[in-house]
Amino acid sequence: MRMEAITWERLAEALADHLGAHPDTRDGGPWQRLAVDGAPAAGTGDLAARTADELRLRGRSVLVVPADGFLRPASLRYEFGRRDVESYLGGWYDTNALWREVFGPLEPGGSGRVLPDLWDPVTDRATRSPYVELPPGGVLIVHGPLLLGRWFPFDLSVHVSLSPGALARRTPEADRWTLPAFERYEAETAPGEAADALVRADDPRHPAWTGFRT
Repeated sequence: MRMEAITWERLAEALADHLGAHPDTRDGGPWQRLAVDGAPAAGTGDLAARTADELRLRGRSVLVVPADGFLRPASLRYEFGRRDVESYLGGWYDTNALWREVFGPLEPGGSGRVLPDLWDPVTDRATRSPYVELPPGGVLIVHGPLLLGRWFPFDLSVHVSLSPGALARRTPEADRWTLPAFERYEAETAPGEAADALVRADDPRHPAWTGFRT
């Protein structure tokens, strides 16, 4: 697979430019939806924020939604133990709530009123955040782990990849039990192939990417 060196700044510019150059969405709706997929150690939030800034410079309305804002309550996440890989893969994130509160309002004919987060994993309480209205022509950016392979209606997706060694090094000791989950995600979902662009970030100072493959 051919990779090209790029900076994070240029990558954010490329994502914003691509969305501007391809305004038609896959379902014909007026909102574009971008996924920035990757393990927590991959720093998807930083790339999402950079891309949002670039889009705003181009006059676009943007809403950034972290997947971690849609974690399920601890009583459900830890039902089978605090380090259950199967639960992490399939039960930690409230995909039904993401569909209902984030993607549903942005379907053709939708209200555009999106809930930016639902649950605070630190306090284990509902965030009670107000709804945010994303006007037609706006861009939704969802970032976080395990976003691909769930049939979410993204118009553009980028996967930030770390090699197993880099992922292990950059994952805090307390979270290394999740490493087998990301091995399975790679084997079963192949996010690097499913995404419209792949970024390799083993050295965060020198990322490289494939360019857009669609």
